[in-house]
Amino acid sequence: MSRDVLTLGDRLRWDARTWTLAALEGARATLVDEAGSVATVLLPHLFADPLFEVIGAAPRSRVHPTALLDSLPGPVREQALAWERHVREVEHGTAGGRGPEGPYDPAVTTLTQRETAKAAELTAAGTPVSVSTVRRMRARYRDQGVWGLVDQRTVRTRSAVGRADQRVVDAVVAVLGEQRDRSTGTLTRLRDQVRWHLDDVHGPGVVAVPPASTFNRLVHALGEGKGLLDNAVQRRWHASRPAPPFTPTVALRPGELVMMDSTPLDVMAVLADGVPGRPELTIALDVATRSICAAVLRPPGTSTVDAATLLAEMVAPMRMRPGWQDALALRRSVVPYERLVSLDERLRGAAARPVIVPETVVVDQGRVFVSAGFRDACSTLGISLQPVPPANGPAKGAVERTFKSINQQFCQYIAGYTGSNATERGSSVQTEARWTLPQLRDYFDEWLVAGWHVRPHAALRHPLLTGRELSPIEMWAALVSVAGYVPVPLAPDNHIELLPVRWQAINDYGIRFGHRTYDDTALNGHRRERSPAGGALRWEVHYDPYDPVRIWVRLPSGFAEVPWIHATEVSLPFTDSTWRHICGTVVRTTDRDAHELALARALDALLRRAGAGGGSRRERTVAARAHAAASLVPRMPAASTDTNAETPLDQPGDRESIVDREAGVGPSDLADLGFDEGEEDQDGEPAAGRGPVSPRASRVLNPHQEADLWQ
Repeated sequence: MSRDVLTLGDRLRWDARTWTLAALEGARATLVDEAGSVATVLLPHLFADPLFEVIGAAPRSRVHPTALLDSLPGPVREQALAWERHVREVEHGTAGGRGPEGPYDPAVTTLTQRETAKAAELTAAGTPVSVSTVRRMRARYRDQGVWGLVDQRTVRTRSAVGRADQRVVDAVVAVLGEQRDRSTGTLTRLRDQVRWHLDDVHGPGVVAVPPASTFNRLVHALGEGKGLLDNAVQRRWHASRPAPPFTPTVALRPGELVMMDSTPLDVMAVLADGVPGRPELTIALDVATRSICAAVLRPPGTSTVDAATLLAEMVAPMRMRPGWQDALALRRSVVPYERLVSLDERLRGAAARPVIVPETVVVDQGRVFVSAGFRDACSTLGISLQPVPPANGPAKGAVERTFKSINQQFCQYIAGYTGSNATERGSSVQTEARWTLPQLRDYFDEWLVAGWHVRPHAALRHPLLTGRELSPIEMWAALVSVAGYVPVPLAPDNHIELLPVRWQAINDYGIRFGHRTYDDTALNGHRRERSPAGGALRWEVHYDPYDPVRIWVRLPSGFAEVPWIHATEVSLPFTDSTWRHICGTVVRTTDRDAHELALARALDALLRRAGAGGGSRRERTVAARAHAAASLVPRMPAASTDTNAETPLDQPGDRESIVDREAGVGPSDLADLGFDEGEEDQDGEPAAGRGPVSPRASRVLNPHQEADLWQ
């Protein structure tokens, strides 16, 4: 009985039960199982189930895999086709279109006679063949078609381990699996570990380890291509790599998917006082346009405020810098400039860097990106935060590949290039480092506009220009005309919302945390009172790790800036990490208030001593990082009385006027520290060296200038 033909009363195996075919109605079958349950199923669904079978029937006929013949060597394929002609001649008396001939005419010979004649013919032709061989080839042709006539020795799957003892194979696999998280060792160590494993499992000396050469071949056969024999970094990468198939990341509009990550830049910079160090680069990459929407370059140790800075910089245009060519302006690019300026006046005089508001931000499990401060910053701007699984680099492969491009297209052309690893590093990199961190940041910003955003990218294609690669700025121009452009101005208090937050009580002496006390008359009326947020005694306090001389407290009337009571004791800029260094070195010998004053004076002495080239190497490094970090103030749009006029950048005196307007420092400061250092206030005096601490521009953005453009 053929499985393709069903008749009433047939017994079937389907859905892990035995059924009886009770009725057929068109393409619908009614089945009854042994317990009396009734099921109605469509015949196409029944036949499509691979586990369906008719009990007692012959296997279901199927199409023979003739296409597999193309994968065989020529002689093997020709031999199979020759056997096909012989088998057809035996069964039908014809071969190759000829009519019945002589001993193969079915009208005058039996099947047995034809099999005997074919065996004799092949033997006489020099290929000894018995009658049973001819009969066996007929059966194989009937079951498998031409593929059944192929010499199976040529298609037999060979084991990668040959005839190795399976117990040894299992031991090697087990030991290799245990090595994923260990430091890289030699094959000799691996062979010893396999021997110990075999002794533990099967008893001492029961299973012998193969000789070294045989063992090495076995290890390579089992470990090649699986990451088991790579170095420690590659083994961890293979272990964290998700199982295929992989789905490509697709974004169809600007801001739909933005990836953020940090990495040490492959360039040695001069932090301060000649102390070299590798800065850390944090970028935000828009997947749809491959635009680097924002970048933060800091000394080692990216802080939460840096990640929040990225969000603030993304939604604000990049201003043209003094000395930049006019070709780098947004109005000289391919974007519809006049239409965009009519929507967002901030774009007038901006550089040709896309302004993209993120909808979803993809980050890794770094403490910067999963911190409460960064989550609050994303929530403030209405951004969805999407952390990837731990140790899963491929999940944000676009930004990882961008870091490689930055090192290849930018870093290797900069003095102090270190190479991607120690084997590529020159012998004089430390002494070759000649650019300060602000200068390096200026070069990087200019390269973003003049290099990255105008360079064609292989992943960017236009639907109407499929044969041409687009640059990020061209892709943004193409997509913004379809997806639209919505400017997102930041209110004056938004920069404070983006800073890290703590919950502290307001006591009679003020607010104290981190061995620092902050106090101001703005806190009067709220001391020892409950906060309106939840009715607790703790109030919402925002702070800047790069500017610890002030904090911001959310009061019922809004944010109030509260200075550090000992800010006048420290004459040079410092960061929270510098303060922690002092707290770990100065021993407390008196009460809390006196100890805080001693800490402030010790910090000032350290900064002065390190600035003069004295102190230990550790002190000079700590002071240099603090100086470099505190001097990096993100440049934001400057307020202008005439927003309809372009800002000329190539006229004499522009450098001084723009610096005075944006940062409040003079040209002499630029010569020493780089553009827009932000170390002095509007009066030219150190901000921390006077009496009361005066308000100054936030290191996240200048909220007042930003808000003025929208009045």
